[in-house]
Amino acid sequence: MTASPHDGSSDSQAAGADSSLHVVPDPAPNPHATAEQVEAARSDTKLAQVLYHDWEAETYDDKWSISYDERCIDYARGRFDQAVGSSPDAQDALPYGRALELGCGTGFFLLNLMQAGIAEKGSVTDLSPGMVKVALRNAGHLNLDVDGRVADAETIPYEDNTFDLVVGHAVLHHIPDVEQSLREVLRVLKPGGRFVFAGEPTTVGNFYARWLGRATWETTTRITKLPFLASWRKPQEELDESSRAAALEAVVDLHTFDPSDLENIATSAGAVDVQARTEEFAAALLGWPVRTFEAAVPAEKLGWNWARFAFGGWKTLSWVDEKVLTHVVPRGFFYNVMITGLKSS
Repeated sequence: MTASPHDGSSDSQAAGADSSLHVVPDPAPNPHATAEQVEAARSDTKLAQVLYHDWEAETYDDKWSISYDERCIDYARGRFDQAVGSSPDAQDALPYGRALELGCGTGFFLLNLMQAGIAEKGSVTDLSPGMVKVALRNAGHLNLDVDGRVADAETIPYEDNTFDLVVGHAVLHHIPDVEQSLREVLRVLKPGGRFVFAGEPTTVGNFYARWLGRATWETTTRITKLPFLASWRKPQEELDESSRAAALEAVVDLHTFDPSDLENIATSAGAVDVQARTEEFAAALLGWPVRTFEAAVPAEKLGWNWARFAFGGWKTLSWVDEKVLTHVVPRGFFYNVMITGLKSS
């Protein structure tokens, strides 16, 4: 059954799910959290996850320059191939029959991996109803065989031994109990099944990336107060809403990882053949200021030349990272860590 646009209030997202499970209809997205809700979320990380990601769902793809064309298909496939390395069993398993994306967001990772031939059928889960709605809508537009559920990553609502592959991108650092979540991943994997998580922040990388992001935001929002740059300033209500959402980031971003520590967590959860790899050092030093600047100014001010500069610069520096810096810079200094492992046969 092909995914279709989903209103977040019916149980259509369970299509293709295990009929033995009682599926509770998903809650509707809440894209505009009140100040009172934001305040309550400061002491409730899972509420914060829902509010923050519901707020971002409809604009998330634009914010992070996510697409479902050759550019991001190649990127997603590249992350998968880099994570699994030269492991012959990973390449021989292609395409995986059924794959799950944990913390799917708008479906960026799984949908592009499916288009790249990594998996034939997909399931998406996220704690945010808004994200599940957008992910299923994206899958429907792409005519991909995908179902989805609003779900907690620490209690995945699928039967044991259901999936051949579990993937996630920038999700583990949002989960309170990462080891428990990986136990759940291994439970729903079939024996010999693989997981691949990419896009997780390292401890050192997160420090310099956040510093660059804050400095860029402050500089941009201050400079655009000048009268002759007024057209480059977003309306104050949009900037205020962005600031409220940014306040939740301190609540939703729970972890950073040392690559070795992440390997130990996965091994403790029961995974075998665990391997962590890192990427983006020079690329992150450019990428974070670029993305923050894009979020701070009106989108119509940035044209094709800007997009070409941003993507071309990131791609060039990623090549430098991969071909040069990865051989001389300790892996913990790179911004992203990815990890893969298997469920024992």
